[in-house]
Parts: sequence; structure tokens; C-alpha cells
Amino acid sequence: MNFFAVDLGATSGRTLLGILTENGLEQREITRFPNNLIQCNGHFFWDIYALYNEVIKGLQKVAEEGIEIQSIGIDTWGVDFVCVGKDGQLLGNPYAYRDPHTFGMMEEYFKLVPKQTVYDKTGIQFMNFNSLFQLTALRKENSVALNNAEKILFTPDALSYMLTGKMVCEYTIASTSQILNPATQDLDEDLLSAIGVKRTQFPEIVFPGHQVGVLTDEVQKMTGLGAIPVIAVAGHDTASAVASVPAKNENFAYLSSGTWSLMGIESKHAIIDEKSYEANFTNEGGVEGTTRFLKNICGMWLLERCRKEWKENYDYNTLIDAAMQVPAFQSLISPDSPCFANPANMIRAIQHYCEVTGQYVPQTYGEITRCIFDSLALRYRQVMIMLKEMADFPIERLHIIGGGSRNKQLSQFTANAVNLPVTTGPVEGTAIGNIMLQAKAAGLVNTIGEMRELISKSIQTAEYFPADASLWDEGYEKYLSIYHEDI
Repeated sequence: MNFFAVDLGATSGRTLLGILTENGLEQREITRFPNNLIQCNGHFFWDIYALYNEVIKGLQKVAEEGIEIQSIGIDTWGVDFVCVGKDGQLLGNPYAYRDPHTFGMMEEYFKLVPKQTVYDKTGIQFMNFNSLFQLTALRKENSVALNNAEKILFTPDALSYMLTGKMVCEYTIASTSQILNPATQDLDEDLLSAIGVKRTQFPEIVFPGHQVGVLTDEVQKMTGLGAIPVIAVAGHDTASAVASVPAKNENFAYLSSGTWSLMGIESKHAIIDEKSYEANFTNEGGVEGTTRFLKNICGMWLLERCRKEWKENYDYNTLIDAAMQVPAFQSLISPDSPCFANPANMIRAIQHYCEVTGQYVPQTYGEITRCIFDSLALRYRQVMIMLKEMADFPIERLHIIGGGSRNKQLSQFTANAVNLPVTTGPVEGTAIGNIMLQAKAAGLVNTIGEMRELISKSIQTAEYFPADASLWDEGYEKYLSIYHEDI
């Protein structure tokens, strides 16, 4: 049976075919394309129509090859949304979460609703680009789109709407917004009304596995396909990725490694207390009623930005080889410092951080790459220590999934830093989770345990074990000495 997965990240997108056979799961990439930020009139936007067009192209290619697909599922990054007018048309392209108009909006919102109240209701990590603060920014700007929005759709739900004409609000993507209350499993009316937004402006909450609808007549004619169902998978890419973790038991932590690093555990309930509030951890929706208790960490965004700024187009092997010639912990940064969110020049931002913290200022591409790898691994250690304190089970292993799992050197650094065995893979974890949730909706698997067992049989993984404990202990002490959240 064939399933069509649309997996959209903050820098690129892909469509894939998942083929489920008696021997397990096979994957085939259909198309791959960039997801470009559009800068216009002082703001950053996503081109939702370009993304829709790429989905159509993928479906057309499948139809041209005569492949019969069972269903379609879409996952994307979190928090961003589209406003839809009374006539059903999109009211412009959505703002991108990296747009600076949300700077200062948390403080503006906390004048209306106390910060502690927001966390107690949602259990979500405070980040200035969360949907709640994007809505606050739009309200302050007297946004024409928001003022005329009949409905507000999160990104995967907007694309499903463009394919089917049906509107839903999928639970896992809604949980990234800092508007959803995990206790009620619905959007919180009090948080919305504080900025003049109504709960009725969002569709009904649905859960992973729900059939949104079938392809519209228009899309059927464009693609050459029939009335194929579109399934609301775990619409947030990390939720789909975590569903693909090939864990053998529940005593694991995960690291979804890509543009962002998302590190956490799978919990049977939301963890909302004073400790999680102080540590600024997030509780996002998972599959089968689970909660993804995690921390957002600025991931390979750091290196990808540097790669664009270097005149030479260095590949990863070149960067890793150069980095390994540099002494360990020569220069360290705090990856989640605000100065790395979207600087005009990432290399200069890293150098400035090292300068103001009294460290050696990295100059070469090898020195900067080593700085990033060491700093990320030590940040993972910092977050793992907090996870162990708040988890209600022993964490025995870390699973690294996503594109970053291919980085063998960073995977070994991570095992060293967190002092746990590390299993890497699948690389295409998000797409695999997307596909398997479609398979679950089709009744081919019944539980997440069955999903993970099948995934484990279908993919190759690698193992890394901790080493150089005393060296990494010393590195962590240095990291703590230069750690700042406000540079």
C-alpha cells in the first residue's frame, strides 16, 4: 500500500512515497524543493502558494507514473498560520516566525495576562514567535488580514484546506501555539479574548489519524488523481518525527536534529509545575494522547547560516575534518542566546559572543564549526540534566532522529556530553512518522508500539557510546561559566 507524505521544513520541503509491504516500510523521494523566506516591506513571509504548487507537482508526478496512493498527509514546522476571509480565500501569505515584529510582544501580552497564568494554562516554552505573540503583534499593527479573518489555519491545516476545501485544527500543530490548554485539549478562550480573537475563528480540534476530506474536483483535474483522502497526521513535524523513534521501551529521550534541535521525552501527561516553568520547558501534543515534554534548542541553523556566509561552498566533510583539528572547547557559545535568532551575520554574532565573554575569538571555518559542535553538545547536556530531574522514569538512552543524525562527529560529541548511549536514525524520521500515521489511519497498524517495531525493522541505525568523561566534564564547567541568555 502506498502513502504520500508532504514534509515541509523551515528551509526545504519534500514529497515522499511510503510503501508498506509484508517486509516492512520502504521510502522513495518524489520531489525536493527549497522553502524560501520572502522579505518584503520590512517583513518576512512564507510563500504558501509556492508550497501548495510543489505539493501539486509531487501528486502530478505520482499520477504520471500510474502509482495508486491510499492517502496524503502533511506535516510542517510549528506556530505559523494563515488568515482566511469570509469568501474562503487566503488573506495573503503568512508571516514567518523569524519576522522581527514579534520582538517585545511577550511583554505586551503579559500586560494583559500574567506570564505565570499563560504557562499554567498551556505549559508551553516562552518564545517570542509563538502564535499567541504573533497574534498580539498583528493586533497591535491593526492587521487587515487578522481584522477580516473568518478562520485562522495553522500551516499544515491551511495546505490540507487548499487540497480538500475542508478546515480542521490538528491537535499537535495547535499545541505549538501557546494557545492550547492540554487539560481541556482545546484552544483557551481567555488567552484569545485578551487580544480580541475568538475561539470560533479556529476550526474544530482533530487528532492524528482524522480524515480531513478528499481532493477537490479542481485538484483531481490538476493532478490526474481521484478522490484521494487527506489525513491529518501529526501536523507538527516534530510530533511526526517522535512517532518514528525506534525505541524498544519507554525509558528514552529524543533529539530531533535539524534546523532546530528539539530535545525531550514522551510523557503520558503534561508536566506543568514551578520547575518546568522556571526551566521554560514546553508541553506539546503527541500521538495517542501523549505529551512531548521538550526544549527547543537552536540547532544546525547556526552552521547553515555560516555556510551561506562563507565565500567557499564547504561541504560537511570538509567542515568536520577542519573542526577536528581545533582544540576542544577553545570557544563556546550559548546556542539559544537571542543574538543567534536571526542575525544579519551569523559568523560575526558568534565572534561577538566569544569576545564579550572573554574567550578566544574563532576566525577560520574549522574553528567556528568546532565552536558550534562543542556548544550544541554541551547545551544538550544542560537540557538532559533538567530532563532527568523532571521525568518520572529513568532515561536510559538518547535517540537522535532527523537530518542531524547523519553527523557522526556531533552524534559522538552528544553521547560524550550527555553520558548516555545514543542511537541515531531514522534520518527521514518526520516523513516516516507521517507515513506510519497514515498507515495507522488505514488500519494497517494499531498502536504506536506496533509502528515503532515495524520502523525498527525497516531502517538502519547507528550506536554511539560515551567516552572522554573527564574532558567533557571540564568542557561543561567552561560552558556554564560563559552561558548567558541575554547576549
